Amino acid sequence: MKILAKELRHGSIKVQVDTLDDLWYLSALIEEKDFLEGATERKIKLDAGSDRDQKVIRKTVYLEIAVEKVEFHKYANILRVSGKITNGPEDVPRGSYHTFNVEEGSKFRIKKQQWLNYQLEKLKEAAETKQTKVIICIVDMDEAHIAMLKKYGYELLVSMQGAVQKKDSPEKIKSTFYADVVKQLEEYDQRYQLDKIILASPGFWKEYLQEQLKNKAVAKKIILATCSDVSNRAFEEVLKRPETVTALKDDRIVKEMMLVDEVMKEIIKEGAAVYGIKETQKAAEAGAIKDFLVTDAQIQKMRQDGTFGKMDWLMRTADNAGAAVHIISSEHDGGQKLDGLGGVAAILRYKMSW
Repeated sequence: MKILAKELRHGSIKVQVDTLDDLWYLSALIEEKDFLEGATERKIKLDAGSDRDQKVIRKTVYLEIAVEKVEFHKYANILRVSGKITNGPEDVPRGSYHTFNVEEGSKFRIKKQQWLNYQLEKLKEAAETKQTKVIICIVDMDEAHIAMLKKYGYELLVSMQGAVQKKDSPEKIKSTFYADVVKQLEEYDQRYQLDKIILASPGFWKEYLQEQLKNKAVAKKIILATCSDVSNRAFEEVLKRPETVTALKDDRIVKEMMLVDEVMKEIIKEGAAVYGIKETQKAAEAGAIKDFLVTDAQIQKMRQDGTFGKMDWLMRTADNAGAAVHIISSEHDGGQKLDGLGGVAAILRYKMSW
């Protein structure tokens, strides 16, 4: 994301969307009662006789809307922001509804009554942090799954099955399975210009695949990790491995999972952590929160059912008291665990006695 202009005196920041990950950030930062301003397409009725005879054209116009609804469609690579028009050309009626379809390349201005510290930090993170381009390949004797790491989780790229020689089978099978996996990894490296490739497996299969890659250009990008099986859950397991954490220590998803793990450990030992709206509110009122965690799914849910005011108050109170506010993706295991706790939790500066 590029920050094109910043006028905090007027609550205004202009940005340009560069990647799908930017849309994820914006989906959590653009809120009801904000204003969104930019160029957008809209159907315009041309003057004619009766309504039936009126000609309708699609035209690019510059509009401002008062935000009422924010929807992130990550698989469609689009963020939809809807609300009533507050400013625009004369042929667009004020008070009518419009939806901005925010995509890669979109430029627009966000206006807020007040930008909170965590919101400015998230924008800075999106603008300055280079996303490490990493794929994870989970492999065993005859099965492989490859996923791309994203800021909001990971995206499964392909699953592969192969016919290989069984130890006790008299039937000879000429398999190209590992050659096919190598070819796929090379293709992704060329397409995405990868920084790292994590190979993980139960047993020795990762070393076997690494051997097939040793004379390839991707060999220097390989990191080996261990997992217990080749299910989708293995991706979460691999992301928590010490070798992966070390290699990706600055990556957002690893940090999020470690934060949630810290919450879980404190809860288990009845230490300095709380979860759920009620208990987190008590901690916020006492100024005891060090790290405030909420999932993007919980934010969207509360926006949809009209109860986001409670969460907004919590986030603002924690932010104003100097707590770090973390919006956790529900796409990975850490976010799913947090959703299981009600979608909100806090790590405290000290253990509280209620």
